[in-house]
Amino acid sequence: MIACAALLALLVHTLVNARLLRRPISTADSPVDSAADSVAVLLPLRDEAGRVEPCLRALLELPPAVRLLILDDGSSDGTAELVRRVAGDRVTLLAGRPLPPGWLGKPHACQQLADAAGDATVLVFLDADVVLAPDAVDRATVLLRRSDVDLLSPYPRIETGTAGERLVQPLLQWSWLTFLPLRAMERSPRPSLAAAGGQFLVVRRDAYVRAGGHAAVRDKVLEDIELARAVKRAGGKIALADGSGLARCRMYDSWSELAEGYSKSLWASFGSPAGAAAVLGLLLALYVVAPASVLFGQWWGLLAYGLGVAGRVVSARATGGRVLPDALAHPVSVLLFAWLVVRSFARRGRTTWKGRPTWQL
Repeated sequence: MIACAALLALLVHTLVNARLLRRPISTADSPVDSAADSVAVLLPLRDEAGRVEPCLRALLELPPAVRLLILDDGSSDGTAELVRRVAGDRVTLLAGRPLPPGWLGKPHACQQLADAAGDATVLVFLDADVVLAPDAVDRATVLLRRSDVDLLSPYPRIETGTAGERLVQPLLQWSWLTFLPLRAMERSPRPSLAAAGGQFLVVRRDAYVRAGGHAAVRDKVLEDIELARAVKRAGGKIALADGSGLARCRMYDSWSELAEGYSKSLWASFGSPAGAAAVLGLLLALYVVAPASVLFGQWWGLLAYGLGVAGRVVSARATGGRVLPDALAHPVSVLLFAWLVVRSFARRGRTTWKGRPTWQL
């Protein structure tokens, strides 16, 4: 019954967060002042020829005033040629410089793009698997200004295909809606109380510079979260937002790709193996062991299961995700997540991604 009380409290917290989650409004209700912000969209690419075309075609639908800068980070699959063919002169295509010692690949690519953004007052960092709506940048910039924050992370709508993706990917939004107090995160100056998603990240240029840019997180696997923390350390404010109406993203195309992707970085989400063990112990106790008790005649196990599923339903509805039947498999999702965490720690420092060791991403 203690587990049910904890699950009920977490469900209430999820409902509160879903109510407070920042959401973009129509630019018709808050017109974009073209003199207020100069916006640059920055897209780092490395061996993305097989998946970046939808992203590129969406970028071409953005307003002409938005600058588009793309960096080819040593691709060997024809990514640069694809960019030239699809986007032509609408984008500025940069060739990435060799990776210096002490840097991971993505922070280095993002820093080069930011340096090339000229006098842009707002920087929008994007991943190759994100497809923006035509008004996404305008609406995100308006939300950044109206929220009075320095860094905004509008989470895209996560698209899934395989059963493994449908089980695991929704946990991204579920985790912070369930466990992270959103308004407290915005008000608190503590860098440890931070979250962000690098798929779609909007930051004021002056705050980015004060935080040290990506140079301040040059060796961090989770450079998005670490950049948010750096902005906080420099006195800035950050916020999460529902970006499901602005962008969509399918991060992985298969279970094997998902498992490799999580293995390279999931360990960095926890302070230590002991911290990971504590978090996994709590998740498994609440969302797997408690519901499973119904198999041993404990009626409250069914209540625990229902509360866990309800939290998953709330988070899915709040962020544009699939609701049913995916939410019904929430205990399986948590089990898979625990396995991915263990796998990530076991393979720490031994995985590769896009031809680079994970310490050179």
